[in-house]
Amino acid sequence: MMIRKAKQKDLATILEILRDGRNQLAERGVDQWQGDYPNVQHIQEDIDNGYAYLVKSDDGMTVGAVAIVNSPDHVYDHINGKWLINTDDYVTIHRVAIHSSHAGKGYASKLFISVIDYLEKNRPDVKSIRLSTNENNLVMQHIAEKNGFQKVGTMPGAYRPTELSYVYELLTKNHALVGE
Repeated sequence: MMIRKAKQKDLATILEILRDGRNQLAERGVDQWQGDYPNVQHIQEDIDNGYAYLVKSDDGMTVGAVAIVNSPDHVYDHINGKWLINTDDYVTIHRVAIHSSHAGKGYASKLFISVIDYLEKNRPDVKSIRLSTNENNLVMQHIAEKNGFQKVGTMPGAYRPTELSYVYELLTKNHALVGE
């Protein structure tokens, strides 16, 4: 599995993957993404800023999408909890989705492994990877924890007033190597 930076021509593909992800969440009874987030403007900004990535299987098929957002990510300015490390050298994973036609094949876990590997090889400046998910999104919570992320707090109302998100962080190996 690999990730590649999305281009303008990939906008429709990413939107389709995220719409499908929204439907999967609704089918599981998870209220996440059921409003106006994420929308075309978010994805357009991700592409323009170089944050949007397509997730490709080993045979080259597009199976998902993810955004890797550089710090500072002001969504996380006020969490109820404590980061593992106090740093501005972090990225945030947002808008993760594997298309339902590829569900159940382990692609979500492979996506996280690919993102972590990509960052450790190509972004030695990154000391921490952060993410959040809806309190009811048990699948994403499981995948985050399975891939070494630690729950560090909660975040009420980040995307909608009544929504509670769980916040996770993973320290990169690059950080561990410098012993900070």
